Amino acid sequence: MKDIESRKERWRSFLQPAAEQGFQFYVRFNDPAANLPPAQPPWPERQAERVEHIWAAYQHSVEQAAWLEDDSVPSLNMMTGTEIFAESFGCKVHKPTDSNPFALPLIHSASEVAALAVPDLSTSTLAYLFDMADELQRRAGPDAVFHLVDVQSPMDIAALIWEKSSFFMAILEEPEAVKELAAKVYQFQTAFLDEWFGRYGTEFVAHYPDYFMSGGMTLSEDEAGSVNAEIFEDLFLPELAALSKRYGGIGMHCCADARHQWANFKKIPGLRLLNLNNPPARDPDTYVSLAYDFFADHCVQWHYGWAPPGSLSDQARGFAPGSRVVLEAAANSREEARRLCEEMQALRSASST
Repeated sequence: MKDIESRKERWRSFLQPAAEQGFQFYVRFNDPAANLPPAQPPWPERQAERVEHIWAAYQHSVEQAAWLEDDSVPSLNMMTGTEIFAESFGCKVHKPTDSNPFALPLIHSASEVAALAVPDLSTSTLAYLFDMADELQRRAGPDAVFHLVDVQSPMDIAALIWEKSSFFMAILEEPEAVKELAAKVYQFQTAFLDEWFGRYGTEFVAHYPDYFMSGGMTLSEDEAGSVNAEIFEDLFLPELAALSKRYGGIGMHCCADARHQWANFKKIPGLRLLNLNNPPARDPDTYVSLAYDFFADHCVQWHYGWAPPGSLSDQARGFAPGSRVVLEAAANSREEARRLCEEMQALRSASST
């Protein structure tokens, strides 16, 4: 596991605010010989089957890391749907067979917020996740790294609990009720994260995409595109800043069309890594490529929908000066995967001399 520790150390250095320009890289290779148990939907009733799949996938990733020399860190993948925190507040959950489960709204007006109780973590619907993680840690040992569950921002979770059209009207007309609900979510969410990091350590793989974090927390902020910059600064930014301060940094995914929030994203203290997905209605040359320039000297970036032209090593050279980026490529064979890793490791060595 010596090489895994060196990968972790590269991530620790790479995510420091004062880190120099550089890159991390992933080579994705789905080994047809892996013979893993079938992947399971993230439903509580599939707990036992999920544990077996996660355990087998983890063992395979450790074995693969012995020859696939990229920057991935093997992790016990506890990924869930977005519904888990909203469900604990009482939301019913829809479970489609072809995608992740999602929460159905529980409340429809500001008058219902005050009566909504903050769940007790030990008796909440999240308790089974600790049962799963405890068993996986028993098998893998105390030093194994977990892939964090899907964490949405408190405001995003509030928008799941509260019927969305009414929720957005309340942002304008009854913002104090919106803040009250988000504060209750924050209270419950931090209780969960405190317990999670206390049990399984503060080094983990982010919920999405799969980068390694040493301290801090990660989340999705997907409602940012639905509000203007002033509302974001008033309602969204304070809770993001509080989470970053509490845990010592933050990584954020946003798949919304949120170009108007980029200046606000720079205001999030301790932002270590930003992941944007190119919105379907946007030209990637005027969204993701501009994001790489806009945040070049601010944080690590790993965006989807655009990359500089050329090979993986060409892409690494194609970003604005000062950029820290994460790159990835798919390989169709072990030989191709090894070649890509050798190419990127050679570029890394040359860049450091």
